[in-house]
Amino acid sequence: MRVVLGIWRWRHNPLRRTTDLIEAWLAVLVAALLVFGAPAAGWLSGSALNSSLQRTVATQQQERHESTAVMVTDSKQHGNTGFFDPDSASVQSSDARVVAQWTTAGNVKHVGTVTAPRAHLAPGDTFTMWTDTHGTQVPAPLNGDVAHFHAVFSGIVAALLTAVLLLGAWRLAVWRLVHQRYKELDRQWAHVGPDWGRTGTGS
Repeated sequence: MRVVLGIWRWRHNPLRRTTDLIEAWLAVLVAALLVFGAPAAGWLSGSALNSSLQRTVATQQQERHESTAVMVTDSKQHGNTGFFDPDSASVQSSDARVVAQWTTAGNVKHVGTVTAPRAHLAPGDTFTMWTDTHGTQVPAPLNGDVAHFHAVFSGIVAALLTAVLLLGAWRLAVWRLVHQRYKELDRQWAHVGPDWGRTGTGS
């Protein structure tokens, strides 16, 4: 508000240059965009991402089912198998590849090599895994709270990036205005400089 009042009182100042007025109004515009535009950009970005992720959550929770598998034998494949846990945001490193038997939601029995949640299993041990509608093992469905967290974080990042871009554009515009002032000053000095201090100059 003080800046706006200052501009209003300054508009008839004889020392005011056009570039001064432009710079002042640019400051007001950038301040308004930082207060309202950056949060709006973050909110829109976060809301759009949250809607998309929540649709993914609903789809995964509908298509993926929790099954109980029984280990048949060890497949001799240990270590990182690349399954991603969306809740802990980490790749399981203590898992193992085993031959197991499991039954899907449609009471269809399957036997195959799958990823067990821990390496030390014996034949007959049971463990929980997630499967799709075809009975193929898949990662656990995305959690709704985790999806919301990612959306909020992305919205904050979008707001910060918007603010950085606005400030960068403002600094560039001010630099251009200052450069234009110096060029105008050079032109004026080139015009009056040679006669500066001479008697009768300007008469």
